[in-house]
Amino acid sequence: MNIVLVIALILAMAATLFALIRGIVAFLQTTKEELNSPEGGPSRSSLKQNRMMMNRILFQAAAIIIVAILLLMKGTG
Repeated sequence: MNIVLVIALILAMAATLFALIRGIVAFLQTTKEELNSPEGGPSRSSLKQNRMMMNRILFQAAAIIIVAILLLMKGTG
């Protein structure tokens, strides 16, 4: 059981890193024209950046939950 949780933890950490990198790339692609656009709404790049950062938070939460489960199992074993 611990092996499965450790593998899940590694996958969650990798997904967190991937989402963080994708969010940073989307942030860097935002140009001054997009920031000063007369549209008034968020640009496609901003929406992508927001989506990737929300995914990062989700994956971080999953990793924290897995670590908590591992610690609980270690304490009872």
